[in-house]
Amino acid sequence: MELAVLEVGKAYGGQPVLSDISFTLSENDRALLLGPSGSGKSTLLNIICGLQTPDSGSVRAGDEYVTKAGNAANGDHVRKRSMGIIFQTLRLVSALNVTANLALAQKLQTGATDSALISQTLDRLSIAHRAHARPFELSQGEAQRAAIARALVVRPKVLIADEPTSALDHANTESVAKLLIEVAEEAGATLLVSTHDDRLKPYFERTLELKEGQLGA
Repeated sequence: MELAVLEVGKAYGGQPVLSDISFTLSENDRALLLGPSGSGKSTLLNIICGLQTPDSGSVRAGDEYVTKAGNAANGDHVRKRSMGIIFQTLRLVSALNVTANLALAQKLQTGATDSALISQTLDRLSIAHRAHARPFELSQGEAQRAAIARALVVRPKVLIADEPTSALDHANTESVAKLLIEVAEEAGATLLVSTHDDRLKPYFERTLELKEGQLGA
């Protein structure tokens, strides 16, 4: 699914955080949004996902606007139907085990559960042995991989990840990068990964660099 970010701007307290951000990812594109902490990456991802409204510009997924300046547009609808999101804060439901967290994500997004896909995804992320553990029982790296699995099991058309490797060692970083790309290819999904982790650059065909709220390709 094509993802178009069009002249997006955002400010807080009169201080610009994002300035005139524009780029388009074609269907099946794999892109890295690279920038240091505080550069505006998380704000931009929240706008792309329809979780925040820009002060200027718009975001479109396929033929539908996710958000426009001053109007959340179809953010909830587009996000539920088309997007898989890996948040920087993992947002796992503490009362549920890993499998139940993934099943809940499927149920909310598609109305049904696919236990075989859940098991397969956990196995591919090397956390099948933690399927019945609750989030507080997981290590930071295990919890992050569980959050990645939750985004993958809804078979998204647009897959967005915010710092998916920040708690991972080199071996698991490589594994997760390859898995995100592989699953995106299998699903025909557009992939956008936001990070300050330079280790991910070799795995992506396109890098967008964000610095002080401005974008350079």
